[in-house]
Amino acid sequence: MATAYLFPGQGSQKVGMGKDHYDSNDDFARFLDQANDVLGFDLKEIMFEGPADVLQQTEFTQPAIFVHSVALFFTLDASPDMVAGHSLGEFSALVACNAASFESVLKVVHQRGKLMQMAGTKNPGTMAALIGMDDEDVESICEQASAETGKEVIAANYNCPGQLVISGDVEAIEKAVAIAKEQGCRLAKVLPVSGAFHSSLMEPAFDGLKKELDQLEIQTPDCPIYSNYTAEPTEEPAAIKGNLLNQLLNPVRWTQTLQNMHRSEASTFVEVGPGNVLQGLVKRTLDNVEINGYQ
Repeated sequence: MATAYLFPGQGSQKVGMGKDHYDSNDDFARFLDQANDVLGFDLKEIMFEGPADVLQQTEFTQPAIFVHSVALFFTLDASPDMVAGHSLGEFSALVACNAASFESVLKVVHQRGKLMQMAGTKNPGTMAALIGMDDEDVESICEQASAETGKEVIAANYNCPGQLVISGDVEAIEKAVAIAKEQGCRLAKVLPVSGAFHSSLMEPAFDGLKKELDQLEIQTPDCPIYSNYTAEPTEEPAAIKGNLLNQLLNPVRWTQTLQNMHRSEASTFVEVGPGNVLQGLVKRTLDNVEINGYQ
C-alpha cells in the first residue's frame, strides 16, 4: 500500500489561482513572495488578477502552476512513496521529492515556458483532443495524416484510455481530426494552445532547455520520480535530468505512468495543484484506488 503524489501541467491555470491559500496560509505565501523575488516580476499579480490572456501565455502559465503546486505541497506535511507530474508537473514533482530546490527549478521552469513559447512562434503548430478511440487507432490516424500532408502529427499525450491529445503541424492536425471524425471518434477538436508541445516542432527550444538543465543541480530524490518520457521510476540524478529534457520532444505517457505506479502498489493517488484534471484521469485509468486532491 503506497501513496503517489501527482502534479498538474499546463491547462490547469485560472485567474485567482492561489489567492485563498495566500491570504490564509503564511507558508504558502512565502513561496509566492519568494517566486516574485526570483523572477523579478509580479507573478502573484498575474495569478490573482490576470488578465486571463496574460496568464495563458506559456511563459507565465508554467511558473504560475509550478509555484502554486509546490507551495501547496509543502503546506501538507506529506511523505510521498512516489511522485509524478504531467508535462510541466514533472518539474513540480522534482521539488516535491527533494531532488532539487524550489528556486533553482523555478528559474528553469520560467525559461522553459519562454523557450516553448518562442518555439511555438518559430514552428507554428497546434494540438487536438481525440476522445473515444484506442491508442493504436489514434497512432494510425496520425501516420495517415502525416503521410497525406507530408507534415508531422503524433500522439503526444496518452492521458487515459480513450483520451489522447495529438500534436503537430496545423495542416496535419486538421487532417487527423477530419480522419478521426470519419472513423467515428466521439470527440475530435483542436485545442487553444500556443504550440505543438511534445513534438519535434519544439526543437527550437531544445538547446536552450538543455543549457538550463545542465546548470541545474539534482540530488537523489527521497522517493522514485516517474518520468513522462519513459513512464518508469528513477532515482538516478543524471537519468532524471535526461528525462526532463527528452519529454520536450516526446509524448507524455501518463496512462502508462499511472499503471506502472499502481503495479508498484500505489493504492492512493493525491493530486496537488490547481484544478482536478489528474484526479479524473486516475479515475478513468485505474480501478479500486483512493483518489484525493488539494487545489
